[in-house]
This record gives sequence, structure tokens and C-alpha cells, in this order.
Amino acid sequence: MKKVFKKDRSGWFLGLFIALFLAMILRTFVVGGPSQVISADGTVVQSTRPVEMSFSDVLRRSGDIKTMNIRGEDVSGELKDGTKYNATITYDPALLSKLAENGATISIDASKTLLDYLGLWFPIVFGVLLIWWLLRGMRGGAAGIGRSLIGQNPTKITTGKPKTTFKDVAGIDAEKQELVEVVEFLKNKDKFKAIGARVPRGILLSGEPGTGKTLLARAIAGEANVPFFATSGSDFSGIIVGLGVAKIKDMFEMAKRTAPCILFIDEIDAIGQRRSAHSFNDQDREQTLNQLLIEMDGFANDTGVIVIGATNRPDMLDPALLRPGRFDRQVHIDLPDLSARNAILELHAKKFKLEDNVALMDVARGTTGFSGADLENLLNEAALHAVRENHSKIEKSDLDEARDKILMGPKKNRKMRPEDIKLTAYHEAGHAFVSVAYSDVTDPIHKATIIPRGRALGMVQHLPIDDKVSMTISEIRAELAVALAGRGAEEVFFGKDKITTGAESDIDMATRLARYSITTAGLSDKIGLAAIKQVNNFGNRSPLESASEKTSELVDAEIRSWLDNAHKDAIRLLTKNKDTVKRLAEELLKRETLTGDEIKEIISGKKKTVKKTIAVKKNGKRAN
Repeated sequence: MKKVFKKDRSGWFLGLFIALFLAMILRTFVVGGPSQVISADGTVVQSTRPVEMSFSDVLRRSGDIKTMNIRGEDVSGELKDGTKYNATITYDPALLSKLAENGATISIDASKTLLDYLGLWFPIVFGVLLIWWLLRGMRGGAAGIGRSLIGQNPTKITTGKPKTTFKDVAGIDAEKQELVEVVEFLKNKDKFKAIGARVPRGILLSGEPGTGKTLLARAIAGEANVPFFATSGSDFSGIIVGLGVAKIKDMFEMAKRTAPCILFIDEIDAIGQRRSAHSFNDQDREQTLNQLLIEMDGFANDTGVIVIGATNRPDMLDPALLRPGRFDRQVHIDLPDLSARNAILELHAKKFKLEDNVALMDVARGTTGFSGADLENLLNEAALHAVRENHSKIEKSDLDEARDKILMGPKKNRKMRPEDIKLTAYHEAGHAFVSVAYSDVTDPIHKATIIPRGRALGMVQHLPIDDKVSMTISEIRAELAVALAGRGAEEVFFGKDKITTGAESDIDMATRLARYSITTAGLSDKIGLAAIKQVNNFGNRSPLESASEKTSELVDAEIRSWLDNAHKDAIRLLTKNKDTVKRLAEELLKRETLTGDEIKEIISGKKKTVKKTIAVKKNGKRAN
């Protein structure tokens, strides 16, 4: 079959540009005829190119110049001894008069060559040809240009009917209930219209990263069995002004053709940020936002398109976007609590092989603050560790290693001095002992280890029985004593001149807890119930708000008093039970890691008795 190739006419433009560029370069390297180099005594040295003279040389040797041909700032001519020269000068009438008085012949050439005309017109012609090349093939005026630009800068839109349903979403039952009405509307629209009800046109999902906002949006589309369009707010921003508006129009037109459907915009704060009177440099983003507002609730508001937006920062969104008629319903997804974490782990665990003795509830207890994505990653890291250890299934040790890696970082093969290892063991033993001493108000201890991870040389972990929504003042004081017990153990067993910087994170945590309790929770008798904020929204230090300088000093003194009392309390317990703490530290040095039960056995001085099971045959005789 004969192939027909379309002739490309754009190559001549590039060839013309290269030819003109080379011509200008050649002009720079054009050389004159042979001449002579004159030495200082006036003798001829050799025949070569014209002598290059500076402006100061021309002024100094003005009496030796015979002829001078001036073209712009370039000068050429001949000296009285026959030497030819080239120079660059600045126009000076006094110099020309002086040369004329000395008998020099001066000629000024004001004509223009082809290269001069090219230097004038080439940028203009080049600009016109560049614009023609960019707009080549575009038709239909501004609308055609917009469609062409969208074609060259497409918005990434994921389409289709997802198979994800509410069964694939765990741990957010209350949030799912909020969205059941949307699914019912998409399945049976006439049922709502008959009673005059209006289903929300827009739903805003907000929450911490990894809490399942995108997964929940896909589940809504999967439950309703309708088309699903997913895009990101950053796809509507670009270098070309007006491109975001054109993309918004194109996206909604595509969604309306398949209505009823769901349009999901992830990270909607990229285009929905709050407008202000001072945002002069962000007019394009505001125009994109205005177009989004019109599409969501304009004159044609019965489009059948339900917009679901997701963001981590709902406080940044414009109020016009959040009003009823646009995002009618706002669903905030919190980090999962204990029961939710257990449900999420059970859902994801179906994809992995776990040993029968693995208790997912224990894993959930040790993952406070984990999002759904974090929990799935925890199981995956445990599976990878199981493969490295040649385990056929995920074991409890694999899950512990994965949690420690996520929380503290991977194991570090640090070469530590023996005295540093010993001091770390006593430091962690201090934490563990005081934690057991306050076991009636603190979370149960899970394990203590002196294996370095990340920046930590060791750690003591706790497994909460349940999620705490608040803390009593006795619990806070116990937490402060436990946090400062590591530094206390260093002082008790090694002396104050041997304390180290290893308690940095402990002191930081204790200071934050004490500051929060005193300035925000109102737990200090000296400060009272006044809320005193000392940190602004960006996490930087700021002056005390609505407080005098005297109050500021009182707050600092009260925080120091709380920490000093907690430190003294830890010192008292450690000194009173010095032998027990030493025994605990020595066991840590031997075994590196102790479980919660082993720590309790060492402190109590009693070994856990294991009942020996005796197998009995049916005839009543004991089996050996």
C-alpha cells in the first residue's frame, strides 16, 4: 500500500534561523588584509593583521594618525608610518577636531549593510514566525485556542465504574451513614423528587492524610453503580492564564453527558483557597474558582452531577464554596479509634497470611494515631520482614518489628562505647521501673529495648488498653515522672556529672504536656482557668495572647515547678528501689529486649510459673 506523507513546512523556519545565526557569527570573524606590527622604536616586526588600538591609544597617538574611517563605534585607518589599525572609540567632537588640525583625513560612513538591516528586522520577523508556529493549526478563535491548549495540557481524569463498595471501607461507619442518602438518590432519584427533597449537590470530605477519603468516594460510586470521574485540584493550574477555566468547563461538560455521575476532586484546596482583597498575583486561580462555583450552583443547577471534594485543610477553603447549594454536607473523617483500627486491620489482613496466634487487637492497641493507610503499610512491612526471615506466615515478631520500624526507624548498627550502652540500659530501666510503679494510672508496658533505632538509642513502649479522650491530673503527673525517669536513673547511678543528652526527647515531651496542662487545660491552681496560647497557627513561638508580662513569667515558673516535682518523684522512686532497677538494667544489657511480663517478673522478683501439663491415657495411666 502506498503511503502518503504530509510535508512538514516547519523545517525551513529552523533552517533560516540557523543560517542567519551563522552569518552573524561569520561577520564577527571577518579579518582585514595584511599589515605590519610596529615595535616601540618604530621598526617593522612582521607582516600580520591590523594593529588593535584602544581609545586611550587613539588619544595618545592622535598626531600619528593619517586616516580614520568611522562606522558607528568601530574605527579603522592608517598611521603616518603606513601601519594599519583598528579601534573602538566613543564619539568625541574635540578628538575629531584635534585630528583634523594634525592633518588626518577623517571619513564617516553612515550607510547600512545587509547585516545591519537583518539585526533590526530579524527579532521582529522571528517573533512573528514564533507566534505563528505556536498558534498553527488552531481554529475557532479564543474558544478554539482554549480547546487546543487543553489538548496539549490535558487534565488527568480517571473514569469508569468502580467495583469498590462500602464493604471495602472499614473503621468509618458513622461517616458511611452520612453518605447513604447520596447512594439512595443516585439509585432512585424520583423517590426524592416526589417528596420535594433535594439531595446535596456537593460533599466535602476532610481529614488527616490516609484516613480513606478517596476510598470512600470510590465506594459511593461503586454502591450506586454510576460513572466515576476523579481528578486533582492541581491539574487545573498552569502557566497559561485562563487554562484552568477552560479545563473546568470541559470537565463538567463531560460529566453532564453521563449524568447521573460522581465527580471527585482530590486536594480541592489547590483551586478553592479563600479569596482576599490582596491576592493580586493570583487572579488566574480566582477565575478558576469562580468558574467552579458557577458550575456547581449556576443557573442550570439540576445537572445530576454530584461533586465530592477531598482536602486536608478545610479551613483554607473559600466560604462561597462551602455554602449550602455547593458543598451542602461536610464529612470530617477522624483518625481511627481502637475498634476502628481493629476493623481496618481485619479487612486488610484478608490479603495476608497470618499465624493463628497473632492478635490483631494487640496490634491495634499499639498503633494509636495510625491512619488506615498506615495500618495497611504496617501489615505490608510485616509481610516483607517475614519473607526476609523465611517465615511461611506473618508472625507476632514480624508485626512488632514493622511497628518499631515505622515509629522509630530501622535498626542501626552503631558502634557504641561500652559505657554508653550501659548508660542507655540504666536510662531505659528507669523509664520501665517508674512506669510499672504507676501502673494503676499509666498504660501497660509492652517492652523495653536498648537496640538503637533512628535517633533513639533505646525505648520503652506501652500498649494502651483503650483510646483516651482525656487525662486526669494524676495521670499527667505520672506521665511526667515516667518521662523524666530516664534522666533520673542517670543521676542516681552515675552522678550529675555523667548525665547525657539522651533525655532530649523525654524533656521535650514532658515540657509540651506540662505547658498544655497549665495554659490550655486549666489544671494549674496558680494560673487558674484562663486559656493562654503561646504558639501561633504556624507552630512558631509568639508572645502570650491576652496576658501580661507577669502572667508570662508565672506560666514559665509553673511549668518548671511541675517538671521539677516530677523529676524529684522519679528520683525518689529510683533511689528507694536502687537494687531492683540495677537488676532490671543488667538484664537489659544481657538480653537487649525485655517484654512487659519479663519486666514485671524482674521487678517483683518472682518468676512466672508455668503449669506442666500431663497427658493421661484412657486407661488412667500417666503418659511419660
